[in-house]
Amino acid sequence: MIVSYPFSAVVGLDDLKLALVLNAVSPRVGGVLVRGEKGTAKSTIVRALAAQLPPVNVVPGCRFACDPAAPDAECPDGPHEPGVQGLRRPAALVELPVGASEDRLAGSLDVERALTEGVKAFEPGLLAAAHRGVLYVDEVNLLHDHLVDLLLDAAALGTCYVERESVSVRHPARFLLVGTMNPEEGELRPQLLDRFGLTVEVKASRDPVERAEVVRRRLAFDADAGRFAARWAAEESALAARIAQARGRVSGVRLPDARLRQIATVCAAFEVDGLRADLVTANAAIAHAAWHGRERVTTEDVRAAARLSLPHRRRRDPFDAPGLDESLLDELLESTSEDEDPDDPDGPDGGGPDITGPPDASGPADASGPPDASGPADASGPADRSGPGEDGGPAYASPPAGDGETSARDAENTREQEPPGRVAGPAAPYRVPLLQVPGIGDGAAGRRSRSRTPRGRDTASRRPGGRVRDLHVMATMLAAAPHQVARGRNGPGLVLRQDDLREVVREGREGNLVLFVVDASGSMAARRRMSAVKTAVLSLLLDAYQRRDKVGLVTFRGAGAVLALPPTSSVEAGAARLRSLPTGGRTPLAAGLVRAAEVLRVERLRDPARRPLLVLVTDGRVTAGGDVERAAALLDGTASVVVDCESGPVRLGLAVRLAARLRAGLVSLDALSDLGSVVRDHRNLGSAGRDQRNLGSAVRDHRKAV
Repeated sequence: MIVSYPFSAVVGLDDLKLALVLNAVSPRVGGVLVRGEKGTAKSTIVRALAAQLPPVNVVPGCRFACDPAAPDAECPDGPHEPGVQGLRRPAALVELPVGASEDRLAGSLDVERALTEGVKAFEPGLLAAAHRGVLYVDEVNLLHDHLVDLLLDAAALGTCYVERESVSVRHPARFLLVGTMNPEEGELRPQLLDRFGLTVEVKASRDPVERAEVVRRRLAFDADAGRFAARWAAEESALAARIAQARGRVSGVRLPDARLRQIATVCAAFEVDGLRADLVTANAAIAHAAWHGRERVTTEDVRAAARLSLPHRRRRDPFDAPGLDESLLDELLESTSEDEDPDDPDGPDGGGPDITGPPDASGPADASGPPDASGPADASGPADRSGPGEDGGPAYASPPAGDGETSARDAENTREQEPPGRVAGPAAPYRVPLLQVPGIGDGAAGRRSRSRTPRGRDTASRRPGGRVRDLHVMATMLAAAPHQVARGRNGPGLVLRQDDLREVVREGREGNLVLFVVDASGSMAARRRMSAVKTAVLSLLLDAYQRRDKVGLVTFRGAGAVLALPPTSSVEAGAARLRSLPTGGRTPLAAGLVRAAEVLRVERLRDPARRPLLVLVTDGRVTAGGDVERAAALLDGTASVVVDCESGPVRLGLAVRLAARLRAGLVSLDALSDLGSVVRDHRNLGSAGRDQRNLGSAVRDHRKAV
């Protein structure tokens, strides 16, 4: 028997424990998203939550966990007889792996019964198994888009609809959605982010005493999991009992109009989109009051709920990290607290212990008495802990755009070099047209270029060239059906032969790598150029966030070139690096090309299926470094676009010659925002089978048109 790490034994992570407990008390809160760095016990504490959930009554033999008291009239395993004796079992904890297929998530035709018995039967998926339980998605930000769409539909409707392979099924799918993610590996789509009721930012404690206690407990658990769990059994039982009691009283908790207006005021002041934030905050505040044994919601409940429900909903764009200005929250609550009901006996600070009491490193406390502030009411562990507990992480704000941006006229008129180390700020990002690489690739899943993928939509079926890896059930059955009489079939099953087998042909979208190579030297109009380039890269990062691309940035200045932004899908990391990127110094163009070739070589080894696009931003001038011709030869065969930054009445045409050497497209800096059109021209030329050298003339025609 696998023993889970006890929920009560987890050190710190007070906000995360509170968020999970509130969802256990009231599933209407809407789930939890756990954001944090690696190695912070995100998965451990989520898996430990399942043991704290009250057991559920299910209809015996029902694969969809129908409640005997109110069975689903359209259950695929029904109809169920009213008043049937229920079977009591623990709430399910279902884990959705990142590599799961659509059939595994939503369910599909039961292939075994279809081929052996000749009947259409539905085989339920993970959404059915998670009904009335917990659906846990580890690394939810890496989940494939078509699975995200299915998950969103089920979470929003509470119902899973399956319409495929001649199967039409509807079944309930109401579950507590819990996801964990590392922001360094990319962000979530806004639609999925908003579906999570609460969010918590976690990070490892910097307190040596607390870190030592974490290691001590983990070593004890690894040495003898059963014995360690037995030490915490009393704490776990008391915590589960308290959750069950809170569940029983949550329906009777009152939400006074004054507190409802307080919630609406806070949500409006933080300018969150839609009304889901108001609903989630209200449900979380009710659950918080029930957890503390109160009969009505107080200002303290509203504050605790808002701290967890609003941070991920106040982001104005993906460049902003989730966060909340708690001083503003306190001001709003204080300004509206004068609306307190005079007959409220609890007041804003009344009633009940807090979940975040201090743990004791020595082991579990005596849990024989009722839950209170010194006992198992503390979900974080036993009492009297030394050292501070962790909060949900700092409130993040979008970094300033910078005050070094000069106007285009000033940049055109100046002839002086910029002082080294100056930072140019970007303007507001803009929407970029769709960039696509020609042909059909085999790269990582994304939403940009066409790609052959095992997890895309079914487009056709075909005879397998070798071993069947993805059987197309309906095509196989249709191929075998006309021959059943000739083959002497006399039973319910199909008589199959090797020639009947068909496999699925799927087509989806892939993500690409857009690598910027940017001149960050102090040559003429450098600040204008860097401001425009930063704006373009930020815009592409925003687009990459939506399309699952990678974007990288190589800059060259002074004596060499650096990889300022390693290929990444994290828009937060990209935005922070770009805003602080300095300019000034000499122009080692060859070093920039060599560094770009090295980056692309490493990325090809790391992910050979991801196709790159190189965007070189330069005026073509060289004041330092090695041989540009030899450096350019390293990039032969790479799809490229050169952005010409040369300005003024006298032009040397250096960038034009460089583009010809790279066989790249050419576009002026002013047309950088229309880069999508340039790459679409490239795609059209490539699909027509023309030589890449024709791209230069196509782009120049495009520039003249602009």
